[in-house]
Parts: sequence; structure tokens; C-alpha cells
Amino acid sequence: MLGKVPRTSRRQEYSASTKRALVDVASELFTKRGYAGTSLDEIVSGARVTKGALYHHFSGKQALFEAVFETVEAEATAAIRKAVRDHDDPWEKALSGLRAFLDVVQQPGYRRIVIQEGPAILGYERFREQEERSTFGIVQEIVSSVLESYDLEPSMVETFSRIFFGAMSAAGTAVSSADDSERASAEVETAIAFILGGLQQQAESGGTLPGPAIG
Repeated sequence: MLGKVPRTSRRQEYSASTKRALVDVASELFTKRGYAGTSLDEIVSGARVTKGALYHHFSGKQALFEAVFETVEAEATAAIRKAVRDHDDPWEKALSGLRAFLDVVQQPGYRRIVIQEGPAILGYERFREQEERSTFGIVQEIVSSVLESYDLEPSMVETFSRIFFGAMSAAGTAVSSADDSERASAEVETAIAFILGGLQQQAESGGTLPGPAIG
């Protein structure tokens, strides 16, 4: 006989909803006013909880920002994964992932919290660590699928992934800070599509990519 699955207590449900409310309100305020322009008093007031409830879940403002950052990145990751899910052709998958990424970086929340505020608040190393756990993983999958036509060592695939990820990150920053983000996005898409097109042409013609020169 199977044992009963324990039911979530009301206390646990209330705790989870309180945490969600804090993250949601903080995300909205950080997007509108920035990290420095947002106070904890405003956050707890908007979430309709006490400061004690906030400190029960988060050690302070920076910890709350990190939770918001992770939530925004998780939503971005889900959007990109959804965009590439229906494509079997690796080149179409790569272009769809690129377009989805460029759409994401134009969203006010991602632009303000991840691109503009993230590096300064989290610190460069922590920022990259968070980023690599989310969007880098997708980029690596995309690059690996594109490069599977080549007989490359895993270390070379990793190298290509990091280079492409660096290009995507730089592109995201450029698009998010541009006066005309739609035009900047179109230009970036054209540039990266040109690079991918070159790889595709070489793959289809039976070309090979060189490995590292040693000695």
C-alpha cells in the first residue's frame, strides 16, 4: 500500500506566496527605479508584508536583487528554449534562438536588471556565474548542434561556444543601450546570421574547421 503524499501546509503556502510577492514587487521597482532608487520600505509596502517577513526570506536588498535576477534570467531562458524547440534543423534553431535572445534584451526588465544593473550589483564574477548557468547553457546547446557536422574535439566546441556567447552578450548590451533598439537588433541579427551562414556553407561543402596548432 502506498503511503500518503504529504500535503503542503498552509504555512508553507503562505511563505511561498510571500516570497513570490516580494520578488514580483522588487522586480517591478528595480525595473522602474533601479537598484539604488528602490528602498526596502517600498518593497515591503508594495508586497503588503512586514520587514521581518522580508528578512525571513532574504538577508537583505542584494539577496533580494539576486533572486529577482535569477527569476528574470529563468524567464529569458524559457523563452529562448521555447523558440528553438520546434526546429530540427540546427541552423534554423540557431537563428530562432538568436531572434528570441534579441527580443528578450529589448524587454525593460531584462535590460535594466540583467544588463545594466547585474554586473555592478552582483560583481563581475558572480554575474558571469549566474549568466553561464542560464543563457550560456542554451548558447552551448545551439553551437554544439550547429558544429556537429564537423569532426571537432569537445574543447574546440567549448571554445566556439564561449566565443559565440561573448558575441551574443556584447550584442545584447549594444541592443539594450541603443536609441533605436529595433534597428540595432536587426543589424545584430544580420551580422550573426552572416557568420552562421559562413559556417553553414563550409559544412555543406564538406569543409573542415582547423583544430588548434600545437608545437
